[in-house]
Amino acid sequence: MELDERKVKILKAIVSNYLETGEPVGSRTISKYTDLNLSSATIRNEMSDLEDMGYICQPHTSAGRIPTDMGYRFYVDSILEEKTETETERRNLLERVDKMEKMLKQVAKVLAVNTNYATLVTMPQYNNKVKFIQLSQVDENTLLAVIMVEGNIVKNKLINTTYHLKNDEVLKFNILLNTFLQGAALEDINIELIQTMKQQAGEYADILETIFQGILEAIHEADDLKVYTSGAMNMLKYPELTNSASAEKLLGTFEDIEDDEAFVKYVEEVIQKENSDIQIVIGQENQSEDLKDCSLVTATYKMPEGAKGTIGIIGPKRMDYKKVVTMLKNLTGELDDIFNNNE
Repeated sequence: MELDERKVKILKAIVSNYLETGEPVGSRTISKYTDLNLSSATIRNEMSDLEDMGYICQPHTSAGRIPTDMGYRFYVDSILEEKTETETERRNLLERVDKMEKMLKQVAKVLAVNTNYATLVTMPQYNNKVKFIQLSQVDENTLLAVIMVEGNIVKNKLINTTYHLKNDEVLKFNILLNTFLQGAALEDINIELIQTMKQQAGEYADILETIFQGILEAIHEADDLKVYTSGAMNMLKYPELTNSASAEKLLGTFEDIEDDEAFVKYVEEVIQKENSDIQIVIGQENQSEDLKDCSLVTATYKMPEGAKGTIGIIGPKRMDYKKVVTMLKNLTGELDDIFNNNE
């Protein structure tokens, strides 16, 4: 008898639940644990079949089931197969991200040339929930953590450990991390969750904490906003800007914009606004001190899964607003089509 989709889901749920609790798993637990919407009686029948096939066993009468070696083997092989698929997907995604970065940099350059103003384009921002974590051994005391977060953003993190983990121990950490962290956002990772994971890790609790901190750092890095700029020198064409007290500071902001925390924070606030229509902020209306003598026109482009990015044009208060607004409307519409059709 081959395992159909229903049996596979039930078997994976049994193994996953047993790994988490260490207790035999009953049909009522599985009925809540899976998305099968089956009755306990139906699940009991499927579990009976799985027992006859050698994937699970019953330690004693009236107890739930636990995985056999054959059940563990099926679970591990499934993870390895998923890992291969994920690695292929990850390579494709990295290529897409690289292409996106090049395209957005080009967008900033073209806008700067066509408007004679300074421009900025941000990479899209996602709510970075964990999709997948994969630990691999690099050498005796170094692990490579590959973390994929929502939006298919991949972060790699080298983690140094004081203990040489064996392959089966790395596998257990992979199972533990994915069991607890898949689908979790940063705000979901609290002290209670960390303590539960450390209890599951047992004697490896200290090692888990080291690995966990590395993963958190990588997720935080995925939250960093990337900003591409062009046309900073265009600002020198306007006497009212070059003669202003803030001219030098404004140029410095554009030349090293990713290190200007206040300005990046301001851009993030623009992205987080619910209203995605074009916004125009003039002179003193700007919250950023660097832009008090300028106007900032921004528009939002949308990505699948709710991500948004911002395109901004910065120029003198006497900028050609009609031309700028028309260009931004056309451009964001084109980007929406490109990114959503590529999914």
